[in-house]
Amino acid sequence: MQFDENNLVDSGQILSILAEDVGSGDLTSAIIPGGVLATAGVITRQEMVFCGQAWFAQIFAVLDSTIKIEWYVADGDRVEADKKLCELHGPAKSLLTGERTALNITQTLSATATISREYADAVQGCKAKILDTRKTLPGLRRAQKYAVHCGGCVNHRFGLYDGILIKENHVAAAGSIANAVKLA
Repeated sequence: MQFDENNLVDSGQILSILAEDVGSGDLTSAIIPGGVLATAGVITRQEMVFCGQAWFAQIFAVLDSTIKIEWYVADGDRVEADKKLCELHGPAKSLLTGERTALNITQTLSATATISREYADAVQGCKAKILDTRKTLPGLRRAQKYAVHCGGCVNHRFGLYDGILIKENHVAAAGSIANAVKLA
């Protein structure tokens, strides 16, 4: 699977994610006056492979297009503990509203990329390749497949529509493995 770095994130997905988290409005951030500007930094607390920059940035772009993000890492980078990943500048209210949503997605994708890198490193120098599955979080398949890719592993298939994988349930329904293969 190839990923278009300029077209990773579905804006409808981001709107749905924000609708779930923000709903009719962030009641706590509403107490912050509208003109207050802030700078925020995101720091990793442990060694990791970073992933999720596009999702993180899109969340803030949807919330408030005036927010500026300065990145110090890129997707797929191995990052040491206590390193600043990025710095954000903009209205405090918008930064506070988006912070947890953006961090949760980035943490999930970075965790996937980090464990993928561990497995990819374990077979380095062999002919083996570590493949992923379709067992992803609902709504985040494309993002998690991208994270696996950033971690150095290989995407097996995206869905039921782009490859055949005969499992024991298929064999049982077809009557035998030979018949399942023949029918495939």
